[in-house]
Amino acid sequence: MFSKKTVTFLRALAKHNDRDWFNANKQRYEDEVRTPALSFIEAMAPALHKISPYFEASPKKVGGSLMRVYRDTRFGADKTPYKTNIGIHFRHVRAKDVHAPGFYVHIEPREVFFGAGIWHPDADSLKAIRTLIDEHPKEWSSVKRKVTGRSELELAGDSLKRAPKGFSPDHALIDDLKRKDFIATCPLPVSAVTEKDFHKQVAKLMKTASPLMAFLCTANDLMY
Repeated sequence: MFSKKTVTFLRALAKHNDRDWFNANKQRYEDEVRTPALSFIEAMAPALHKISPYFEASPKKVGGSLMRVYRDTRFGADKTPYKTNIGIHFRHVRAKDVHAPGFYVHIEPREVFFGAGIWHPDADSLKAIRTLIDEHPKEWSSVKRKVTGRSELELAGDSLKRAPKGFSPDHALIDDLKRKDFIATCPLPVSAVTEKDFHKQVAKLMKTASPLMAFLCTANDLMY
């Protein structure tokens, strides 16, 4: 699937992040990035469906699990047109965007990592997760132990500085209730990307993270 050429292309794109260079090297992008990424997504489907039939491994060129290479430059100061990483998001079937439960794989020349959970959920979803933690503290603590206790996965993301509205600052799980993101991440060596069993490594992490995904889906009335 992925090869050293994949990483080499991403490194070159970071150095020549302009439309003329990309258009001149578009076939390289197809051969060395997009086609291997779609093959990887397709290879992940059986393992993903064993974990849950409600998460999609969609190898479509547009609108599937592979995120767009084109950056949205409308609102930021950075006007470079292309993302210099590969982003693969295995979303829940009811998800509309990245702000919903999903598994994520990030690949760039100096950083590769796996992630699972929900990033920047909307206010209603966030409140639902906090409420479930508050009502079922033992279950949440068990989820954390299963996900982070025997693996390299760690809970990550942004947190509030103060207790969220409606929750006591003295709550036993206040650090978790302060979270604005409910994600577990694990760094991977860049060399892992080109290994033949990379998809198996990711599948193992998915399985480890599955209790977190089940909890988040339960909080938001999503099938799992």
